[in-house]
Amino acid sequence: MKNCAFFARHGVLDEEERLGQRFYVDAELDVRPAAGIEEDSIEATVDYGLAFAEIEKIVTGRRRFLIETLALDISRTLCSVFPQITRARITVRKPNAPVRGVLDHVEVTIVWPQGPVASL
Repeated sequence: MKNCAFFARHGVLDEEERLGQRFYVDAELDVRPAAGIEEDSIEATVDYGLAFAEIEKIVTGRRRFLIETLALDISRTLCSVFPQITRARITVRKPNAPVRGVLDHVEVTIVWPQGPVASL
């Protein structure tokens, strides 16, 4: 899933919580296909509508000071809720970061779980 957009209130500064802003999330998911995938059944894989809803719940939920923490929470939750996901690579972009200078956005990527994953 690329460029999922949400309005939220994350950041260290009080103004970021008060004003809020848009955040963008990419979720690259390594999925182990389950038995039944040949039958083209949604139950054999990850329902991306449900995965999007989980991401939305986290991003629009409680405030995090760091987008790193936000990305980690998303990746851990997706791996927990969907056992077919063997690894989640989550990127969070914050376009209006309070940085003195001109930039498009700040972004961070977290991979969970970390370390090698057993091959399928």
